[in-house]
Amino acid sequence: MVRLPLTPAEVERGQRLGALLRRARGERSMLDTALDAGVSPETLRKIESGRVATPAFPTIAAIADVLGLSLDDVWAEINRPDGEVEPSGSGRTVRERLAS
Repeated sequence: MVRLPLTPAEVERGQRLGALLRRARGERSMLDTALDAGVSPETLRKIESGRVATPAFPTIAAIADVLGLSLDDVWAEINRPDGEVEPSGSGRTVRERLAS
């Protein structure tokens, strides 16, 4: 099976996803997070580093669940151009909420 090359937008979205998951994981170890989500630590490392820009939905759903992230927030964050605020009216991005 031949995979089509990723578009620059897909690569960027994968990098935003990885950064979001790293921030959400915080001080929690990659090993504990991966095992709790039922994925290999190598898979989590590749997603967080952006090397796997289009991970499978069940993988992201499991990781998001372990990290307490809503899939709606994850989707909104990785598809939002930098600087936009979340539509909930709080005026803060998921990134800003994680930082506080």
